[in-house]
Amino acid sequence: MVDGKDKNAIVLSIGSRYRVKSLEARDKPLVTSGTFVGYTAIGHDEGMCIELDSTHEDKVGKIRVIPTHAIVSLDIVEAVDKEEKKKAADAGTMFG
Repeated sequence: MVDGKDKNAIVLSIGSRYRVKSLEARDKPLVTSGTFVGYTAIGHDEGMCIELDSTHEDKVGKIRVIPTHAIVSLDIVEAVDKEEKKKAADAGTMFG
């Protein structure tokens, strides 16, 4: 660790592609595939914003907001390179 930060920590970065399973129904999770475009506030909660890819047929290009507390698992399909990760991590997130 350097200055309290782990150099190998995984950071969700804008432009990376993810496959997210989240709570939809008791017996079936909602599967979302696409490009991470950022976070947003949902009341007092935070949501992850994903631009849907071609696996979503008629919803391609739409943004899905997944409440972070509903995420069951997250697969990293394609991460942007380290330079892009650093730029995205330095941007920070602030809700007003």
